[in-house]
Amino acid sequence: MIRIQNINKTFRVAKRQAGFHRAVMALFSREYELVRALNDISFIIKDGEMVGYIGPNGAGKSTTIKIMCGILTPDSGMCDIDGRIPWNERIAHVRRIGVVFGQRSQLWWDVPVIDSFELIRDIYKVDEKSYKNNLDELSTLLDLGELLKTPARTLSLGQRMRCEIAASLLHNPRTLFLDEPTIGLDAVSKIAVRQFIKKQNAERGTTVILTTHDMQDIEALTERILLIGKGRILLDGSLFELRKRFSDRKTIVVEYSGAIPRLREGMTLVESKEGQLNVAIDPAVISVSDAITNLASTTDLLDVSVSGVTAEEMVAAMYKEYHI
Repeated sequence: MIRIQNINKTFRVAKRQAGFHRAVMALFSREYELVRALNDISFIIKDGEMVGYIGPNGAGKSTTIKIMCGILTPDSGMCDIDGRIPWNERIAHVRRIGVVFGQRSQLWWDVPVIDSFELIRDIYKVDEKSYKNNLDELSTLLDLGELLKTPARTLSLGQRMRCEIAASLLHNPRTLFLDEPTIGLDAVSKIAVRQFIKKQNAERGTTVILTTHDMQDIEALTERILLIGKGRILLDGSLFELRKRFSDRKTIVVEYSGAIPRLREGMTLVESKEGQLNVAIDPAVISVSDAITNLASTTDLLDVSVSGVTAEEMVAAMYKEYHI
C-alpha cells in the first residue's frame, strides 16, 4: 500500500536575464526563486490498483514519482510504501519497485540489450531460474527477439521503450511506476504494451502508477485518476464518476451538401470543414433529436454521428475549471 500524507517540496532555482553582461554578473551575485513543486498533497493507493496520475507539464507529477521512488526527499510530510520510507531505505525499497521514465534510460548505451539485462539481474540479485523465466516471458510478450542482441543506441524510441519496460520487471517488482510508457510507440505496439501491463496487474497483482498525457492509455489501463495541478491534488476519483460529471455534453458531427446548416440556441460550433460540421450541444437547452431535426431543416444531411465527451475533452475541461 502507498500512503502519501501532507508532502511538500520546494526547489531553489537560479534566475538571470539574457545577455553576456548578465551572465558575468551572475557569477558573483545570483538571484534565486523558490518554486513550490508540491503543496501538501495526500492520497492512498491500495495494493493491486492501477492509477492514472495526470496533470499539465510542471504540475508536480514527476516530483511525486521521484519522491515515491526515493530519488528525492520531501521538505515535509510522510511517504510510506509497503512499510518503507523510500529515501531512508533506498536499497530495500528499490528491490520492490520498477520504474520506467520515458525520457530516461536504464539501458547501457553501447552494449547489447541482453548485457544490460544481465547487469540488472546482478544488481538486483535475481536468481538464475527466476531471471530466465522472466526474460523468456517478457521477450515473448513484448516481442523483443533480435532486439536483445542490439546495442541500445541503435534502437528506435519504440523499441527502446519495450526494452525499458522489460528491464523494469526482471526482478518481479510489487509496484511499477510508469512515466509516459507508450511514448514513441506505433499503434500496434501501444496496444501490445497496454495488454502486457494489464496482464501483469491481473496475474501478479502489481500496483501500477501511470503518468501520461495520452488519455487513451488512461482509458485502457486505469479506473481511478488523480489530477494534480500547481502542486495540489485537485481531483481523486474514477473515470466512471468523471464521465457522469460530463454526461450532459454531446457532440454531433454532420456531413452535408448544400447550404451551411444554421445553428440554434444550445448549439455551439466546434469545428467547420467543407461539407462537415462538428457541433457541441447543451441537452439542457436542446435535445439531440431536436438539434438533428434543426440541422436537417436547413441543409441536406448525408451522415450524422453523435458522441459523448472524450477523455481528452474531460481533462481539458477540468484544467479550465481548476485554472491550470
